Amino acid sequence: MKLLRHFAEPTRRLFLMRTALPVIGVTLLIAAAATGLLLWSTIQTDSVAAARQKSLVGLIMSKLESAVAHDQESVTVWDDAVNALRGGDAKWLDTNLGSWMHTYFGHDQVYILDANDAPVYAFTDGATADPGSYRAIHATTAPLVQTLRARLKRGDTEGVTEQVLTIGASEMAVIAGHPAVVSIKPVVSDSGHIAQVPGQEFLHVAVRYLDGSFLTALRQDYLLDGARFSWHDKLASGEASYPVVDRSGPIGFFVWRPYRPGAFVLFQLVPVLVTVFGLVLAGVITALIGFRKRTLKLIETEDRIYHLAHNDLLTALPNRGQFNERLADALARLPSTDEQLAILYLDLDRFKQVNDSFGHPAGDELLREFADRLRRLTTDADTVARLGGDEFIIIRRSVGGENDVKALCEHLIESARRPFDVAGVQVFVGVSVGVAVAPKDGLDTVELVRKADVALYHAKAGGRSSYAFFGHEMDLTLASRKGMEQDLRNALDASGQIQVHYQPLYAADTNRMTGVEALARWSDPERGWVAPDLFIPLSEEAGLIEKLGELVLRQACLDAVDWPIETLAVNVSALQLNNPSFAMRVTSILLETHMDPRRLEIEVTESALSERRSECRNNIEALRSIGVRFALDDFGTGFSSLGRLQTLQVDRIKIDRSFVQGFGRSNGDEAIVQAIINLARATGLSTTAEGVETESQCDYLRKLGCDQLQGFLLSRPLPKGELQELLGGVSARASA
Repeated sequence: MKLLRHFAEPTRRLFLMRTALPVIGVTLLIAAAATGLLLWSTIQTDSVAAARQKSLVGLIMSKLESAVAHDQESVTVWDDAVNALRGGDAKWLDTNLGSWMHTYFGHDQVYILDANDAPVYAFTDGATADPGSYRAIHATTAPLVQTLRARLKRGDTEGVTEQVLTIGASEMAVIAGHPAVVSIKPVVSDSGHIAQVPGQEFLHVAVRYLDGSFLTALRQDYLLDGARFSWHDKLASGEASYPVVDRSGPIGFFVWRPYRPGAFVLFQLVPVLVTVFGLVLAGVITALIGFRKRTLKLIETEDRIYHLAHNDLLTALPNRGQFNERLADALARLPSTDEQLAILYLDLDRFKQVNDSFGHPAGDELLREFADRLRRLTTDADTVARLGGDEFIIIRRSVGGENDVKALCEHLIESARRPFDVAGVQVFVGVSVGVAVAPKDGLDTVELVRKADVALYHAKAGGRSSYAFFGHEMDLTLASRKGMEQDLRNALDASGQIQVHYQPLYAADTNRMTGVEALARWSDPERGWVAPDLFIPLSEEAGLIEKLGELVLRQACLDAVDWPIETLAVNVSALQLNNPSFAMRVTSILLETHMDPRRLEIEVTESALSERRSECRNNIEALRSIGVRFALDDFGTGFSSLGRLQTLQVDRIKIDRSFVQGFGRSNGDEAIVQAIINLARATGLSTTAEGVETESQCDYLRKLGCDQLQGFLLSRPLPKGELQELLGGVSARASA
């Protein structure tokens, strides 16, 4: 209290001279220093930002010629292009070598020269043109053509890499009054099976203007404000420029207004800083006057702070720190009492769905209500603590035996099953419990909690809303799971362990094979064949599902690209669909394997299709736009609803095998399947029945109007070789 009296007892003049003025002076000095530092930072930030944008433009220009050449290689290294040119297929040339380059890559002019450098095709101003229009750029391209012909004749491959497939020639030039990139590439065979005389190849000439769509891309993709092209380096105030250079020197300049983040922030902060400095000064004065009162309030709240440090803020239960203290104390007393103590590790089931559906406030309300239920189910001698999230833990002292703990676990599970009133609605969750008992499972605090956590993991794995007591075999099981996870990681990097098998899909009316479903299979050197029900969920938990999915998709596309089937079905998880780059990766694999997107059918669950996340929707829309189809897998399980079929973006639904296997029983499965098929037809969807194992099931599904059949009756999943033999037999019977 001496400090408080120091501020309360001196006269007003002494307080002003000894305390107020020095503090106010220091405050003003700090404000002046902060203002100076802010101005200096503004200048430096703007300078660095402008330099970086200039470097960015320089990088774009340095890569521009190679980018245009790379665009050309998508159509010039192609057997079909060579054959079309030799055959004079004008429509094919226009579609693939002309208009495609304009619409997809933004090339403004395209010409094709024959072996005598005479133009045989021209595309300018967005349409096919007279090949004679090539004369307008002949003077510019002639040296490039001559140089490229000479290199081709002598077999020069300098510069050819895995990324650069053929040699070429390019430069900056002025074309039709536009600054432009001119790039020339030979049209060659990608397979090497077409004979071509070196130097006599057709040449593909591409012109990309730098003052049209390219400027738009600079403004939109690289945020170059006011980007424009100028023939002269005349800049307005605040503008920057970068020269466009051909072999003889600059032909013009890119001009833009560099983004000045420092000045922008400073402009926004000036009124705020003035206000803040004023408020700080007023606050300092007010703080000096009110120091004694606030200090007393701090003393009064000391007990409250101590309470918060040892208790959970949301539920008022003991927190992890207080739990550890109480557990250590209880374990220390245990040897002298000859009693048992139980640790119950609790984790709420489906809590994440409540948070996602109703928001975090509803989740907090549920946690508070669950904490109250735990209090009512335990005694004052017990400790109920919240470790964080939806994890709780109970110390049960003076345990009478295992049956006593089992009864408590059952009461806990039953209590969690009762509905919770949150956000004005009733929600249903559950709880899983893991139990460790001292001294049987040890007397070390950390080890005892770990064993209860291991038991909780097994309770969840065995089915939610259940409990499990720790057993030493659980550690072995957990270690085995970790070992399997590591083996799966190694298998994904090894060759031959992860294989793709194919289960045929048959048309119900003609019994003709119309497609296959690609299925992942794992052959471990020590374990042998590992069941998909084991390693597929493991790959999702371990974050390996995307790598596994890409491996299966790539191999399936490579295998099936030439098979005489209409559909290749591949399963995809919700985790893959939620990756923003999923559609791009699938498209890349389709291009890499030359697989027709219209033959690919991605099978997903309804929960994945119902995702509200924009990444999932964007991926589906992007893939559907290029022709990829989607199928709803295992329809009839989970939260499936007949009424929601018409709202899902799918082309086919797969009727779950459980309905097919239920035919002939008194559970109404035939009526359910009939309803699914009728609604699918009404909404323009195809249907596939899974799990067909008997002739009677097959006949009945045909009568119901199902489109496709799949199951062990027709064929089990087959490795590539056996499926090719089956396809060969089908083709032979068809030709006979």
